[in-house]
Amino acid sequence: MSTKPPEASNHGYLIDQAKAEASRLRTEAIQQFGDEALGDFWRGANAVWQRSLLSGQGLAHRSAARLRARLQRRQTSRGACTGKLERGV
Repeated sequence: MSTKPPEASNHGYLIDQAKAEASRLRTEAIQQFGDEALGDFWRGANAVWQRSLLSGQGLAHRSAARLRARLQRRQTSRGACTGKLERGV
């Protein structure tokens, strides 16, 4: 019998915590450096990060939609096969 190590069960939580901390640090850097070039860098980095999150979410939504469609097709085709078997065709 295999069980997950404690680190594996906390993995998602730790990732969420790290992302929240990174976001907080970026916001703090933007506020601290204001109009300086470093502030511009962090604003740009924050925008890139936000876009990557959105594109990842879009990819996940598209993947889920494809999976639903594939499951629907599979259920439909299996239903058609089952009907043929029941009728003896």
